[in-house]
Amino acid sequence: MSAPFPSPGQAPPGPAPSGLRRFTTPRPPREEQCELCGTPLDGERHRHLVDTEKRALACACAPCAQLLARQGASPGRFRTVPGRFLSDPRHRIDNTAWELLRIPVGVAFFFRNAALDRLVALYPSPAGATESELEPVAWQTALAGTRLAALLEPDVEALLLRRGEDRTECYLVPIDLCYELVGRMRLRWQGFDGGAEARAELEAFFAHVREQAEILQGSRP
Repeated sequence: MSAPFPSPGQAPPGPAPSGLRRFTTPRPPREEQCELCGTPLDGERHRHLVDTEKRALACACAPCAQLLARQGASPGRFRTVPGRFLSDPRHRIDNTAWELLRIPVGVAFFFRNAALDRLVALYPSPAGATESELEPVAWQTALAGTRLAALLEPDVEALLLRRGEDRTECYLVPIDLCYELVGRMRLRWQGFDGGAEARAELEAFFAHVREQAEILQGSRP
C-alpha cells in the first residue's frame, strides 16, 4: 500500500501519492504558494502542515504555520509539522524486535494516526511509502524499547529507525522529513536493493538527521 497517510484497504489514486509529489517530481516553474492563504513561498524555506482529512502534506507560510502551531492539539483539519529532532542512543530495539516488525528493508518510520487511532508503519520502496501491516505485539515490543515513542505528536512526528549491522539507529523526527526520504529513495532506486545512488542518498540523509538530533535527556550511553 502506498499512501502518505494510508488507511486499511485504501488503494493509492495513482503512481505517486499527492502528498509526495513535491518530493518525487521536478519542481514546476511557477512559484509555490501557501495552501491556506495563497502567499508566495520560498521553495527551500517554508513549513509544512498535515492535512488530516486528506492525509497529505500541505505547504504553509510562516504566519499560517505559527497560527496553527499556537492552536496546539485543538481539533482542526491542519496541523503544523514541528521541527524537533531527538535521538535515543540507549534504546532497546534489538534484532528480535526488528524481526517482529517484518520490515523487508533496513529503514522504517512509525507515526500515530489520530483519525485511525492506531500506529502506522511505513518504509521506503520503489513504489513510494509502503505500509507494513503490524500485529499489536510487534509494535508494542518495538515501542517499548524507546522513550521517544511516548513523545510522538500524532500525525506530525515519526519514530525513524535504521537497522545497522551492530545497532539500530532511533530518532524522533518531523513527519515531512520521512516523506522527503521516501521521495529521494523513489527517485534514486535501481535494481533489487536500491543501488549505489540510493545508498549514498540514504547515508547523506541520516548524516543530516544525526547532525540535527538532540540526545534525549537521560539517554546518553
